[in-house]
Amino acid sequence: MGQTWQDIAVRALLHALALCAVALVLFVTLAPAHAQTIRIADVTPLQVPAELVAVRAQPAIGPTMMPVAPGQQPLTPALLANYVERQKTLRATNVLAQEAGELTSDVLLGYIARGSLGGNSAVSAIASFTSPAARPQPALNPSALAAYVETSYQPLSRRLDHANAERDCLAQAIYHEARGESAAGQLAVANVIVNRARSNKFPSTLCGVIYQNADKGRYRCQFTFACDGRGDAPGERRAWARSAALAQQVYAEFALGDEVGAVPGSALYYHTTNVSPSWSNTYNAVAQIGSHIFYSPN
Repeated sequence: MGQTWQDIAVRALLHALALCAVALVLFVTLAPAHAQTIRIADVTPLQVPAELVAVRAQPAIGPTMMPVAPGQQPLTPALLANYVERQKTLRATNVLAQEAGELTSDVLLGYIARGSLGGNSAVSAIASFTSPAARPQPALNPSALAAYVETSYQPLSRRLDHANAERDCLAQAIYHEARGESAAGQLAVANVIVNRARSNKFPSTLCGVIYQNADKGRYRCQFTFACDGRGDAPGERRAWARSAALAQQVYAEFALGDEVGAVPGSALYYHTTNVSPSWSNTYNAVAQIGSHIFYSPN
């Protein structure tokens, strides 16, 4: 059947529309895109608070710059050079190669250099260089060294034996004089013994104070248990453990020169509340702890 001119026109129009659609798609796809210009705002950091600035300006060791304590100064070339020279001096003498003879400063310095006295020699060298002397030190010479060895020197083993004996004497006194007392009462009794040893009116050692006049006869000593003729071996294990622990604490304070603090340092006497000795009227009562009253001389 033949096509009319209307059919041909419609078909041509459809083909034209199809070509236009294809062209539009190709144009959109292939045409270069116009990028939109995006303006990025300038980024500026916030102002740092003044408090934070101050903290950041502080030294790393802390908020306040404190004077450096003696012996804690930073390591400097001068300190290092001093240490090196000091070690050269100390090690200049070969103690092992010498025959036994007179004790001299060179012998002693060589002995120290080998660490026989313990401690950190580097630290002590720097500390000696940086720490100002509290007072002028006497010159080190053979005569002074010999006098020290003759009168004051004690080997470590002897010093340990002395410390152990002092603690044992104090533990015996605490146990026999105050084992039934509270911790405060026991400490006060120990305090009086320490006060006596420091007073220059009694022996200077704890054992000397506790057993003073114990050799004079029965009941003629300062502490009854020391000369009553009975054995001193403790019979109550728990009470003895308490006494020994307290004695160790108090002896450490005594050796370091610290105050015990249970009673005044002037308190040198005490008695139990169930007696009234005649001497109690001539002294000042300074404390009553448990069953003991403590006195200081006038």
